[in-house]
Amino acid sequence: MNLNQVTLPVKDMNEAVAFYLTLGMIQIVDTPHYARFQCPDGDATFSLSLETEEFSNSAVMYFEHEQLDELYASLVEKGISFEQPPTAQRYLWTEAILKDPSGNKIKLYWAGENRLNPPWKVEKRG
Repeated sequence: MNLNQVTLPVKDMNEAVAFYLTLGMIQIVDTPHYARFQCPDGDATFSLSLETEEFSNSAVMYFEHEQLDELYASLVEKGISFEQPPTAQRYLWTEAILKDPSGNKIKLYWAGENRLNPPWKVEKRG
């Protein structure tokens, strides 16, 4: 099994699309109520769905980038606001935290080998 995509709710499609394009995503579907993006590296995709009702989303989207400090600096220059600059975490990842215009939480991170092989990795089960 492979994860196909995750869909985020958004309040304003045009504003959300502009935000994700600024992050460097590649738009592959464009409608007034739905947009889909491919990440610039790899085959991962995610989408946005226009929501007309109030919503609360506690999911967190993670986007991996090896040159995290450089990405962070370039996005700040483009006017992207962050809640947290790249910061080393106790679980051996470095993360920068931001929110999209609809309040969806995003973490830009780099974990290197620890992404799939942390020191506390368990044996495969099942």
